[in-house]
Amino acid sequence: MQHVKITVYSTPSCPWCSRAKNYFKSLGLNFKNIDVSKDQKAAEKMVKKSGQMGVPVIEIGNKVIVGFDKNKIDKLLGV
Repeated sequence: MQHVKITVYSTPSCPWCSRAKNYFKSLGLNFKNIDVSKDQKAAEKMVKKSGQMGVPVIEIGNKVIVGFDKNKIDKLLGV
């Protein structure tokens, strides 16, 4: 099923970030996790892409999802 690049912009203390990452793991999908609390440039990139400062911001291919929206994730992944 891994046919698209997945990036999760997150922080260690964010429960919704953990849910998103655990969900991708449960599907057996690889993803890149970027801790925006430690990477200022990545945080700026995330805000530029999403217009939001909150996490998680999930990038699936060229689509951006703000928050853990399982329905949107499933739709983009074709699950």
